[in-house]
Amino acid sequence: MVYSSCAINNSHISIFCSFQLKRMNCTLSSISLYPGVPSNRKFPKHIITPLMAHSNTRIHSRKLPKNHRNPRQTKLPPNFGVNLFLKKPSADFDPFYTDSEDVEGEEGEEKEQNGDIVWDSEEIAAISSLFQGRIPQKPGKLYRERPHPLPLPHKLRPLELPTPKKHVKLASSRASICKQVYKNPNFLISLARDIKGLNKNEDVSVVLNKCARFLRKGSLSLTVRELGHMGLPERALQTFCWAQKQPHLFPDNRILASTVEVLSRHHELKVPFDLEKFTGLASRGVLEAMVKGFIKGKSLNLAWKLLSVAKNSKRMLDPSIHAKLILELGKNPDKHALVMTLMDELGRRDELNLSQQDCSAIMKVGVRLRRFDVVESLFQWYTHSGHDPSVVMYTTLVHSRYSESKYREALAVVWDMEASNCLFDLPAYRVVIKLFVALDDLSRAVRYFEKLKEAGFCPTYDIYRNMIRIYMVSGRLAKCKEVCREAEIGGFKLDKQTVEELLHIEKETKMGSPFGRLET
Repeated sequence: MVYSSCAINNSHISIFCSFQLKRMNCTLSSISLYPGVPSNRKFPKHIITPLMAHSNTRIHSRKLPKNHRNPRQTKLPPNFGVNLFLKKPSADFDPFYTDSEDVEGEEGEEKEQNGDIVWDSEEIAAISSLFQGRIPQKPGKLYRERPHPLPLPHKLRPLELPTPKKHVKLASSRASICKQVYKNPNFLISLARDIKGLNKNEDVSVVLNKCARFLRKGSLSLTVRELGHMGLPERALQTFCWAQKQPHLFPDNRILASTVEVLSRHHELKVPFDLEKFTGLASRGVLEAMVKGFIKGKSLNLAWKLLSVAKNSKRMLDPSIHAKLILELGKNPDKHALVMTLMDELGRRDELNLSQQDCSAIMKVGVRLRRFDVVESLFQWYTHSGHDPSVVMYTTLVHSRYSESKYREALAVVWDMEASNCLFDLPAYRVVIKLFVALDDLSRAVRYFEKLKEAGFCPTYDIYRNMIRIYMVSGRLAKCKEVCREAEIGGFKLDKQTVEELLHIEKETKMGSPFGRLET
């Protein structure tokens, strides 16, 4: 066995060559550029000579790259089933070899014996420590959910379709201001206030000329109505005359109707003698505005006359006109015949377009005129139309059936009110307590009397009197005195009949005579 070593580029690189002189071939037992890399390869004879001859040439003296000088060597884990420290030393080990560089290389390299890798004690301890405990994890969630990718635009819209382009037409500044102004109630009411602030000698054109370019048809109708509420029919007429001179504001039926209503309400409208010719030429909106103005101005005869002429001319006006006229005529006992006629005309209508307030007004007049059939039919029509009756309509129906002495039917309406969660007001409590007194139902009368006070209402005198009467009928004199005291604290003074009845009951109680029931 012959060993040869040489240094290349003054580095710690050793080349060990062993030649076995057998069969004219040589075996290179170890060629290593780095410590710890074994090699057993056979080379022919004609290759060994150039390898030894050119060991000091310029190519071999060149410095090797870093990845060749310090490569990463993967190490297999040790086999703990084999005792690595009791193995016999290698047969090729020479104890008399004392080369310093070879000793340093042999201390750091791993030797292969019988196909097994020999590990140092420090390496075994380091690897063993990895299997002793749990490997520490980084703080945070062990299983993190990856968020879904954002949708791509080219996958959302269908293929081969261009992107829609919206060409926005930029409006001019004047057009945008007109849209903000000509329907703005605050601006139109402010015009009426400015007109009101003018001197008597100044014309409305002083105010209206400034904003004429921003107005449109129908804009000044609200200004005219506001001038009517302010009691300025002359200014309303001047505004209408100014609008007539503006080609972009007139003709306009809305401002004409508003002006007619204001003038008729303030008795400033000159009524034509030939109403039939007028009704034939005027539009429906102007006719209705005139009738409304006459009704609000308490000119009921003119309103009735105009309504009759419109009927004879086969001009159908809105049913709300009839409702308003019925309400005003019903206040005058001398006009009850006209009210009956209007109710009959309204009942013959195929289609009714009445609001909740109109229905309540007609039902109240029907109760006053004892037209209970009108009340029932109107309430039935309203409920069948899909509307929810108000507390006023319920109260009017209960009062109608009470006035007709149909107490049980009226009680059914009260249960309907309770079922629909209808909030009672003071008139509703008055009618319901009166109904329970007529039914001689003390417990329910007391319960609704307590509900009335819990709701924050102050009982009226007729409510106190009805409670006193039902307590008197039940023979509860102490409760009668308590209610009387409460009524006096509320500022009411009992009438003479109620006081006499209380004294009579008290006298009979002291004499010990049996208590008799009083008639209601």
